[in-house]
Amino acid sequence: MPALVSDGALLMAAALLLALLMDATLGEPPSRLHPVVGMGKYLSWCGKLLPGLRPSLAFGAGALAWLAGAALIGGLAWFAQQQVLASLHPVMAAALMAVLLKPMLAWRMLRTEVDAVETALQQSLEAGRERLSWLVSRNTALLTESEVRESAIESLAENLNDSVVAPIFWFVLLGLPGAAIYRFANTADAMWGYRGVYKGENWEWAGKWAARADDVLSWLPARLTALLLSLAAGGLSFKTLRGEAKKTPSPNSGWPMATMALALGVSLRKPGVYTLNAPGRPPQALDTLRAREYASKSVLSLVVIAPTAILLIATLVAR
Repeated sequence: MPALVSDGALLMAAALLLALLMDATLGEPPSRLHPVVGMGKYLSWCGKLLPGLRPSLAFGAGALAWLAGAALIGGLAWFAQQQVLASLHPVMAAALMAVLLKPMLAWRMLRTEVDAVETALQQSLEAGRERLSWLVSRNTALLTESEVRESAIESLAENLNDSVVAPIFWFVLLGLPGAAIYRFANTADAMWGYRGVYKGENWEWAGKWAARADDVLSWLPARLTALLLSLAAGGLSFKTLRGEAKKTPSPNSGWPMATMALALGVSLRKPGVYTLNAPGRPPQALDTLRAREYASKSVLSLVVIAPTAILLIATLVAR
């Protein structure tokens, strides 16, 4: 039995490394084949029905729709890992697992989009605003150059957790089902997890379950992301970081964003909502480059940490 556990752990570790390599070299699969796009279609279809319901019914229906989607996604991932992959040669199994895991990770796409915002900003403020609108949900029409750059850096830090660290964290613990369910939860929060009215629809109750589920699943990974960024930057005061992270409404996103603000020595703001590292200076173009460098170092550290954690957990379980 220990040998079997070891083989399974080696397969997972190899698949994770291969998935990260695929992300770095190939980027995203076509939309028609992308499972996250499929999740979005399901959520969009359900989302047309939920906001118009009365609060108690909207909450219950939103929770049921979330649970049904998570069960479907997690069940398919479990079947692929336990039934399909288990019947293949280990090399083929690792390769196929990597193909299935890769869409849950989006480091290359995130890095590319943040770079595109900075490139556009060098052309004109209007171009920077337009490109930023691809990356964030807030209204970018009136943002200043500094605010555009702040939003891009914030998005880089927050999505480093959502698109890289958290899916890997849940993959290490629960395999493909863990990564898939987390990605579904994060997508549901992005599409449903609004407070009050958004684009004419009241999501206060319809999206509450999705928002809380993402909060729970992202709680530890967000703090791990902050730790990785802090180490990449040479270390930060935990007390100061915790104080800054508490300034955001989200219990999680403030951690990587505050870490990035402190590491860069800049102030990151969402007007009327929060200001992280208020004494910091406005970010410049070089700060976007440095932010990407810290994020890249964090991803590289996962290349060592995550496979090691998989093997360590398998060893402990086998005892």
